[in-house]
Amino acid sequence: MSGKIALDTDIAIKFLNGDTSIDSSLSKYESIYLPAIVVGELIYGALNSKHAEQNLLRHRELIQKSRILDIDERTANTYARTRLGLKRKGKPIPENDLWIAAVCIEHKIPLFSNDAHFDDVEHLILVNPED
Repeated sequence: MSGKIALDTDIAIKFLNGDTSIDSSLSKYESIYLPAIVVGELIYGALNSKHAEQNLLRHRELIQKSRILDIDERTANTYARTRLGLKRKGKPIPENDLWIAAVCIEHKIPLFSNDAHFDDVEHLILVNPED
């Protein structure tokens, strides 16, 4: 096992939907983390679905089994520097993804994601499903 990994929302959803390749990839890690922003996106998605109660139960099970990466003042500083760096490169990314990247950078935890725009984030350790 190789330590810690944080899940982006896209990977968490694939896992919740039974994607066996994601399950296989996650078995390599000792600790699974969810950035607080991802937790919010998962709960929102469950509540906004046709089967809100059922999906909320599944989502909460994953959330309870994971460690949550909370946002604090250090995260806010990392967010600001990351956002400015991307602005200067002309490579902005969605706001929630900036926060997800910042909390992963701050804690030095790799982010498991399919989103290519994370490639432009300096200091972010990115893991793709193909890795």
